[in-house]
Amino acid sequence: MKNLCNISMFLLVLLISLNTVKAQKIYSCDYKSDAKVKVYVAEYKSDADLVVYKCNYASDATGNEGLWYFCEYKSDADVTIYFCDYKSDADLVIYFSTYKSDAAWKNNSKKHLMYK
Repeated sequence: MKNLCNISMFLLVLLISLNTVKAQKIYSCDYKSDAKVKVYVAEYKSDADLVVYKCNYASDATGNEGLWYFCEYKSDADVTIYFCDYKSDADLVIYFSTYKSDAAWKNNSKKHLMYK
């Protein structure tokens, strides 16, 4: 019985974890106050905390590894962002790559920003 409870608890935690990891459906806000994360787009990959690849389909934007799908509606998004003009105003510095294989975290200490 104890093993069954442990397995049930493990599955519950796993399901909750999987639900929070899928935070890559993004909505770009017009106002800084509406966004969860303020983002600055770097000119060079080496300056970024996260290298991002823009996906064409929402189903491709899973996990928290820089695969982003931009939603048309705020209600469809997991995370709302605001693009800053200045790096000093940003929570997260990203670089947009044209290659899906480039998508990755360069600064793991900022990973928590993109969770639900």
